[in-house]
Amino acid sequence: MGSSEAGKVLGPLEAEAMEVLWAGAEPLSVRAVLDRVNTDRVPPLAYTTVMTVLARLADKGILLRERDGRGYVYRPALPDAAAIAVRGVVRDFGEAAVAGFVDEARADPRLLRRLRTLLDDPS
Repeated sequence: MGSSEAGKVLGPLEAEAMEVLWAGAEPLSVRAVLDRVNTDRVPPLAYTTVMTVLARLADKGILLRERDGRGYVYRPALPDAAAIAVRGVVRDFGEAAVAGFVDEARADPRLLRRLRTLLDDPS
């Protein structure tokens, strides 16, 4: 899913940070995310702004945060914006939402494959 889809379930800065983290293969520090997000941005974001965004995403369970020296490194806890959206719907609407997803998936083979992929993902 691209940043436009991430922007549907996250705020604009959250979506930008997640796109950077989803694109990477390893956990990133606040400074690494900041440098990537600030590419071609005028004026650039402050370190503390990105640090706050990452901390809030970790508090929401969207990112995993690990100690690295005096700071933290972050990595996605969910594979894409669709997983974040599904988690939010399930959190907000519970079992009825899950049943609705399953009913829809049975009628749409592409959606069923996507749902199975999300369920099989160990992260």
